[in-house]
Amino acid sequence: MSFEKGIELYKSGKFEEALAIFDGLVKANPNQPQLHLSRGRILSRLGRTEEALAEFDIITSLEPYNTDYISDRAVVLHLLKRNEEALSELDRAANLDPKNPYRYSSRAYLKDRIGDLEGAIADYEKAIELDPEDAVSHNNKGMVEEKLGYQAKSKKSFEKADDLVGYKPAEGPSLKSKEESSELPEIGSKPSEKAIVPVQMKEMTFNHFINTLGSVFNNAHTRKEFGNYLKGLFGGKKGD
Repeated sequence: MSFEKGIELYKSGKFEEALAIFDGLVKANPNQPQLHLSRGRILSRLGRTEEALAEFDIITSLEPYNTDYISDRAVVLHLLKRNEEALSELDRAANLDPKNPYRYSSRAYLKDRIGDLEGAIADYEKAIELDPEDAVSHNNKGMVEEKLGYQAKSKKSFEKADDLVGYKPAEGPSLKSKEESSELPEIGSKPSEKAIVPVQMKEMTFNHFINTLGSVFNNAHTRKEFGNYLKGLFGGKKGD
């Protein structure tokens, strides 16, 4: 019974078998956040979201100032439609990590999902202030502006996003028009450059959320991690 075997089973979609391994590992090592994190992700994949939240409650009690864990817990709260609590957690993460653009991008994403469009724009602007070369934040900001009817502003945001990713009209679809992957990042990970996709809101299951959570916000370094996080925690695109 090993951590590596559990992860291998998880990645191959054998969630029940993986869960059995992590149940044993957690029993033997109850104070290891990474074990609870893995078990929480597996429970989420199985649709056992309330039980997943219990794991994240334990994780954040063990490491109350770990902003990645706080954000991950916020994703689960959102999936349970406990949006006020989710937003409060993202507020706390931003307060603890105010120089990290990812904190504002992820909060903006949630605000967009729950209908606070002006608040979403404000957070995307803060993320862009901290990381002016984050194409995803420019793109997502453009989508929110478009929802509000700010056509000139959205056009400018989309053009900036396309410019940052090197898109040219003759080369194919722009960032904003690519097939959507809407969700927040994946729990326990962070996005890679390749995982970055335009984000917007749509009804989602945890599985869809996890599959598209892993790409979105932060400076070049954190955005690369978020590539692994907004795919494992909370991401999407125009056309949802």
